[in-house]
Amino acid sequence: MKDILKYTLGCFLAMLIMGAIIFVSFLTMIAGMAAMDSTTKPVEKGSVLHIQVAGVLDERTQDSNPFAALLGNKNAGSQGLDQLKTALRVAAENDNIVGLYLEGGVPSADYACLQELHQALLQFKKSGKFVVSYADQYTQGSYYLCSVADKVLINPEGMIDWHGIASQPIFFKELLEKIGVKVQVFKVGTYKSAVEPYILTEMSEANREQVTSFITDIWQNIVADVAKSRKLTTQQLNDFADQYATFQGADWYKAQHLVDDVCYIDGTRDILRKLAKTDELHLVSPADVAALDDKADENDKVAIYYATGDIVDEVAKTDLFSQQSQIVGQTVVKDLDELANDDDVKAVVLRINSGGGSAYASEQMWHAIQLLKKKKPVVVSMSGMAASGGYYMSCGANYIFADATTLTGSIGIFGMVPDASGLLTDKLGLHFDMVKTNKSADFGTMARGFNSEEGTAMQAYVERGYKLFLNRVAAGRKMTTAQVDSIGQGRVWTGQQALGIGLVDKLGNLEDAVAYAAKLAKLKKYSTADYPAPASWMDSMKSDLEGDSYLERKARLALGEYYAPLTLLPQLQAGNYLQARIPFAPNLK
Repeated sequence: MKDILKYTLGCFLAMLIMGAIIFVSFLTMIAGMAAMDSTTKPVEKGSVLHIQVAGVLDERTQDSNPFAALLGNKNAGSQGLDQLKTALRVAAENDNIVGLYLEGGVPSADYACLQELHQALLQFKKSGKFVVSYADQYTQGSYYLCSVADKVLINPEGMIDWHGIASQPIFFKELLEKIGVKVQVFKVGTYKSAVEPYILTEMSEANREQVTSFITDIWQNIVADVAKSRKLTTQQLNDFADQYATFQGADWYKAQHLVDDVCYIDGTRDILRKLAKTDELHLVSPADVAALDDKADENDKVAIYYATGDIVDEVAKTDLFSQQSQIVGQTVVKDLDELANDDDVKAVVLRINSGGGSAYASEQMWHAIQLLKKKKPVVVSMSGMAASGGYYMSCGANYIFADATTLTGSIGIFGMVPDASGLLTDKLGLHFDMVKTNKSADFGTMARGFNSEEGTAMQAYVERGYKLFLNRVAAGRKMTTAQVDSIGQGRVWTGQQALGIGLVDKLGNLEDAVAYAAKLAKLKKYSTADYPAPASWMDSMKSDLEGDSYLERKARLALGEYYAPLTLLPQLQAGNYLQARIPFAPNLK
């Protein structure tokens, strides 16, 4: 018996030691991969910068976790707009890089991000170096970017999905009714359409008006840029969209001057070798080229603070919501306070890409921005969206830049409280009783709908929130509250439209905002620093291994564009009633 125990214990210890050795070896291997990944690679003479116009285009470059795809990290396959723009700037100045190869694919990005990358590509062309693009299939977004090329090439069996812009919101009212859930809505703003999917089965006339306005404005910007690059008229490009260009064929694209030639990928490589004047083609990635950037390390800094995603009061406590990009009010307030007290930071640029969220968190961040502004200039750079709560954050800055295709405004407030009594009682057979000390003790319970007194109190609460929003915008934009109300009411505007009505100061990209912030701070020499610091890939891997992110990914995959609207309801039930947000996605197709 003792021998058996000794043998068992010995085996257990041996397994423990072996496991420890394997774990240490694994960590050593990871450290080695990380070290190799961080090493700056030399660029050979005659190299060509290779940008794949595909995948998710994020504001910032995400972690370089080599196991990201294996672990299902949502950032796997994503590219950072910041890294791509840096790579293009470095490549334009580097003598060893002779040109740019754009490989068209299926990018996932809002039009404002695409527009900023389009501008960076045009800036690269000023270097006089060649630009070639090729694709088996150009989506509308990838063609918009690749149209800047000197030679636009397409596979003989390829297609260009050039079709215009449509918005197709989804309505959940009847679905919710079938399961016994009713959404009680309280809002201010004729155009505040974020609530419509829960209470209507089609767009209101006001919403149809505003959506028609902003998608038309975005499309006109895209068409104008492509027309200039391809030396076509805007009318021709609109005609092509109406002629179902997607199905016309490669020879038709060439005849209409949408592309310059038709060839396979091997033919494209031959063209690149000829232009690069080399027998062996050297393609270099944006990451390798961006790593060559020799950043000045001046003591005086312009901080770029990235604020992306839904605005929330605090970090999500459940895995189901923790995987989403979020602007956490209490975290931003703390970060801005630290920037205010950092003597090396002389100015701050807020890079905002958000459709809003919690009205309370938006107010707290607005206040933090006012405190920051007392110590140093604050400039806003709007990306794809800076609407509703995103505009609430922006309105008090010293100066606001937006892209022409940014979605902004949406100055309005709403509250939604689910009434699940039909589901709980009629469908599931649950019954509730109540004992309470005060008449409002059970306010907001899903077991019953609001009574008239509760509804009146909730509407008054929403109207106070809207009045405060108007006051914040009026003070920041030097308008009267009546003027703000006339362009508010929840209406969404493009950046170009917002410029004309005084909601932004100038059209421009992030670099324009940084330069202006430095000017306000009277800086001649300065460096930039990005905030908040991105999580290391080790932390990212740890996050993927912990929690039930698998469940969250599966829910997103199964629900698709239904995911965000449906997951709002349990968040509202947690007490976050007052919302300043645009519809979850503009549904631009």
